[in-house]
Amino acid sequence: PARGAAALLPSTRVLLKRREVAEVEKELQSQREEFRRRMERLAQRREQLTRREQQHRDAVLQFDAFLEAAAARRDRAERRAGEERARVAARGAEAARLHRELSGLLRHRESLARRLRSLRPFGDYLRDALDTVGQFQDVLAMLVHFGVLARARATLAQEAEAGQERLAQGRAQLQRYQEETSAELLGTNNELAQLNTHLQAARQDVLQWESCWAHAQSTATQKTLLLGQIKLAVLNLFQLSTARLKIPMDAAVKDTEAQLDMV
Repeated sequence: PARGAAALLPSTRVLLKRREVAEVEKELQSQREEFRRRMERLAQRREQLTRREQQHRDAVLQFDAFLEAAAARRDRAERRAGEERARVAARGAEAARLHRELSGLLRHRESLARRLRSLRPFGDYLRDALDTVGQFQDVLAMLVHFGVLARARATLAQEAEAGQERLAQGRAQLQRYQEETSAELLGTNNELAQLNTHLQAARQDVLQWESCWAHAQSTATQKTLLLGQIKLAVLNLFQLSTARLKIPMDAAVKDTEAQLDMV
């Protein structure tokens, strides 16, 4: 076969060499295309990682804003609760004052009732005196006297009844305020429970994003190592080719594409 190859015409050997060079060029072109596709996929991966990092930052900023809003709502709720407690205390003090006023009116009514009872014998005495000694000039004067006593008793009764009504209104108003305050406090507690639930969910999201970020960093590191291995392989191929063909190495050591073009 060696003699047969030596017997080939120079033109035939040139054609064979050209075919061999074309096949090598075709293989190198295929490797270049594969390398280009890998570089595009790596660039897309880097872009995805950048977007995820930005989304992570946005999520952290939203979470901080959510915490600030929750703290502000909690402060407002606590302030409203404090104001409501102050109002309830003021209404309780007003109810206590009305109760004391009613107690005073009741004592005053009892005093007047005792006075009225003490005056009854005097009325009997006046009637007897009217019959016997003529204390009053006529019956009209006696009726006027007892009319004054009756009006005084009616006035006292009205005052006592008004005091009872004011006390009942104060108690009803206090009961309404207590119910409204309890309902508002219950709503505030429910809102705080919901905020705590949102906080726990946000913390879980942050942990998931951190896990994704760690995985992305690990993948990027692996891709970087693979890229370094590819560049080293291209450099080795370039050095072997230039050494075997005995041509100067014009391409830079770090210019991988120029090395592939030279090969």
